[in-house]
Formats: sequence, C-alpha cells, structure tokens
Amino acid sequence: MATVKQNLHRSPELTHSDSARLDTELLLAHSIGRDRTWLYTWPEYELRGEEQRRFDALFERRKSGEPVAHLVGEREFWSLPLKVDASTLIPRPDTELLVETALELCPGEKRRALDLGTGSGAIALALASERPGWRILAAEKSADAVALAEENRRALGFDNVEILQSDWFAQIAPQQFDLVVSNPPYIDAADPHLAQGDVRFEPRSALVADREGLADIERIAHESLHFLEEGGWLLVEHGWQQAGAVRKIFAAAGFQDIESRNDYGNRERITLGRCQTSKNK
Repeated sequence: MATVKQNLHRSPELTHSDSARLDTELLLAHSIGRDRTWLYTWPEYELRGEEQRRFDALFERRKSGEPVAHLVGEREFWSLPLKVDASTLIPRPDTELLVETALELCPGEKRRALDLGTGSGAIALALASERPGWRILAAEKSADAVALAEENRRALGFDNVEILQSDWFAQIAPQQFDLVVSNPPYIDAADPHLAQGDVRFEPRSALVADREGLADIERIAHESLHFLEEGGWLLVEHGWQQAGAVRKIFAAAGFQDIESRNDYGNRERITLGRCQTSKNK
C-alpha cells in the first residue's frame, strides 16, 4: 500500500488534464472518505487495502478521460454540493455568471423564475438558495435529469423549487415569469471540441444544437415572450463567439435593453434582454 503523499505524487500521470494535482486530490480524498485538507495534515497515512484499490480504479478511469465529477458523483456549484451523473452536463463555474446576473436584475424578494433545461438543477437551486421568497420552476426534457434535479432539490431542502419534465416550454402551463434563464445546448455538431475532454462523457443532447448551435436559443427567445411579464428578463448562456448572433436573435424576437456580459475569462458568455411591452404576448 502507498501513503497519501506517494499517491499524490502520481498526479503527473494525468497528462490530459490541466488540473492534474486537483483531480488527484479529489479522487484520493473521495477514496478514503476525507476532505482535501486532511490529505495535507496526514501525508504519511498509509491507505488500507480497499481504499487503495478504490483510488487506483478511479485514477485509471480519470487517466482514460472520465470527468472527476462523474467519478466522485458530485460537483460544487454556487457553494452547493450537487449530485451529478452522465444524464446531465457537469455544472461549470462560468455558469455562475447567469446566477449573479439574474440576482442583479431581479432584486425583489417575491419573484417568479423559470430555469429552462435545468439539468442537475444547478441554476434553479442556486437562485433558490439566495432568494427563498422566489417561486422557481425548473424544466428539463430528460426524465433521468429530472430525477437527478429532484434528488438535489430534496437533499438541499428547497421547497420553493418545482421540477417539471418539459421540452422547453411545451409542457409548461400558461403563466407569467419575471425571469427566464437558460443554459441551453449551443455547440455546433461539427465542433471538434466535442471529441475532447469531459464533454465526451456528457449527453450530446445537452450540448449540440442545429443551425451552428443557435437553434435552441432562437426557440427560447421567441417563445419566452409569451411567458414573461412586461419588464421581465431573459438570460441565456452561449458560446463565446456567438454573442453577436444571439443579440440579433433577441432583437428579432422583440427584446429590448439587449446586452452581452463577459465570463471570468473576459469572453462574452451570456446575453440578456428585457420584455418591454405586452404586445408581444
């Protein structure tokens, strides 16, 4: 058996990862049921047989490219521990920009919000954690993802969130929201990045959209006007090279006060627009 320190020294074997040391720490901590801080407090701890076998198996799977989040079954988003699996996208830090912007644009304590394509429930649950007075509907087409989002909702105890199976707006009863937010599929089917990194293990249906990745955004923009209060906001995440095209889609749909905002890498990552008049309904 090897010590914690010896196992951590294996991180260079993860040659495909740009966070090899962190990946190794997370897998090792998970394998022995401790947190990452403990690893550095007890570097000479020698793993027991089952602990070492568990780590070795997970480490080999990571070497083959499987995402750490799938291997440990969890990813933190907005400081919330969320269960994740292969039925949904893995929540990413850049998507927290959607949450930040939604909270900025809708400061009230009594709001109605809709999260389209909720996946693991990350955006809806993050909003619920900050605004307990909001009523939030989270819609998702995949039955497996709906079950996962509901499991996360129950684990976190957010009673102000409802999870609904729906293909975008198709199964949503006529009603009005102050905010519609979405991280929809926006990758072109021909994008070579689909064959690289973690996305190889994520559901293609949650990644790829027709019309060079813009088809779902266009549908959301046009249909959301029927569900937004006058003055309500639509926020969508998109690819960093799509901002100009998304602004045109919003303008064609009838939104006003349209703008794009940069992610933490200073790239245009989300676009927002306001439903100004009721004549669009």
